[in-house]
Amino acid sequence: MRLRTAPLRVAMSGLVKSVPERLIVAPTDLRSVDPFIAQEIFDGRFPLAGRVLETFGDSPFAVELPSRAFAERLHGFGWLRHIRADKTDVACAHARHIVSDWISVHGRRRRGIAWDPNVVATRVIAWLSHSPIILHAAEAGFYRRFMKSLAYQLGYLRKIASCCPDPESRLRVRTALAVASLSLPMRVSAIRRESLALDRELDRQILADGGHVSRNPRAILDILIDLLPLRQTYINLGYDLPQKLIPTIDRMYPALRFFRHQDGDLALFNGASATPASELMSVLRYDESAGKPFKALPQMNYHRMAAGNAIMIVDTGCPDSIEASHGAHAGCLSFEMSSGRHRFIINAGAPKFANRIYRHMARSTAAHSTAILQETSSSRVINSSFAGQILLPGVSETEIERRDDNHGNDWLRARHDGYKDNFGYTHEREIGLSAAGDKIKGCDRFIPDEGRDKKQKLAVALRFHIHPSITISRRDGESVTLRAPDGDSWIFAAPGLELVIDEDLFFADVSGMRPSQQLVIESPIEGMREIRWMLRQGE
Repeated sequence: MRLRTAPLRVAMSGLVKSVPERLIVAPTDLRSVDPFIAQEIFDGRFPLAGRVLETFGDSPFAVELPSRAFAERLHGFGWLRHIRADKTDVACAHARHIVSDWISVHGRRRRGIAWDPNVVATRVIAWLSHSPIILHAAEAGFYRRFMKSLAYQLGYLRKIASCCPDPESRLRVRTALAVASLSLPMRVSAIRRESLALDRELDRQILADGGHVSRNPRAILDILIDLLPLRQTYINLGYDLPQKLIPTIDRMYPALRFFRHQDGDLALFNGASATPASELMSVLRYDESAGKPFKALPQMNYHRMAAGNAIMIVDTGCPDSIEASHGAHAGCLSFEMSSGRHRFIINAGAPKFANRIYRHMARSTAAHSTAILQETSSSRVINSSFAGQILLPGVSETEIERRDDNHGNDWLRARHDGYKDNFGYTHEREIGLSAAGDKIKGCDRFIPDEGRDKKQKLAVALRFHIHPSITISRRDGESVTLRAPDGDSWIFAAPGLELVIDEDLFFADVSGMRPSQQLVIESPIEGMREIRWMLRQGE
């Protein structure tokens, strides 16, 4: 039932013209709940972003926070969903007390992490989605403070919505404003205004193939987690949906399935990290699209090769713009390979909660399963005072050829110019997957430019990052066996070359960073024509 109430007129630093008296609806949160986290929060411990904060009875906003990632999650209030696991009067009162503390300490300061656009948008969605918890048995005074704070934050989001430098943050801000237009009593004209603004942002950010401009597979999942409840709220309340909303969701599902390995996790490209299985399944539950995943996403510039039990996903692109490069990695021509229920060759992924040094390492070419020249990334991460960390284009152009040969084998050949300006070489990678899915052939070439000095001594390294669950055993100097826990095995070989097993770091494990291993092939570039390698399924 919709309730219509007259708004109370107030003045709040120009950001708020009116404060609604009540909420109309609480949108659904698709993320899973954890009773353990609910109990920890009730006991004064906040397990967020890989750290645990012990408050000893104090407000979490009155103590020093352990990391920026922790602060973002604390101020974002997504943890409120766990209180649903223990929705008692006492638990709700405790959550309300924390919200009240936040309003008192940070509600009007508009600075620091608490007022980062993405954090504000996340908090608004969380407060609206979990308002039944926050407002359960609340006194009138708190109810009024809560609504004032919501109105103030929404006013702030309206002011900064068009100038967020990060596309994902800008889309979340527009989503939060659309959610609020439905959750609070607003005029139909205001609902339409926010609907049109969301349409424009979806049009700018969601590509024709269903991918996101960031080229991050995980971004597709995160956006769907926000858009699906919004779609349902429009339908439940009987309002016209934004014209782009349903077509956008329908396009995004095949793109999401494109990046899904058979173990249920998403491929680790361009900022993607570990994906909780519960989140992915909660989104896929609403997938009404049919058919196998596409062979390619032409706008996102990825290719998928699949046969038998083997799947390979290859990055053949680069960011379209500086704006879209906030989380981009220098991993052009890197690939991931899975067989059955296990990932064998991966990229190191993005750490969820690590410091800047590790985040920077994760974005380097060396953290990807591709070739690197002179230990120099094909594109460079720099710090911008306005836009934060961005990827300075080294790779500006790629060429791709995909074909099936007479035997039904799938071949992909791609090249990039990331080393052309600095070193005078173009990197070309060719990969072939057999029709039976039991053999993979690879070849990497560094093609010199005409007229460049070839006397400089340069070295090439091919890295193949191995998933931590895979055991590596040496066969001889040029080959190893890769074995999964269920016995599935593949033999990796580099004929005529020394194959080194080296230490590695896997950044994207669900429990945080963990040690792993990588295979490395090194070669001087002088006189080198190509580096051949192959994988074949073991017996």
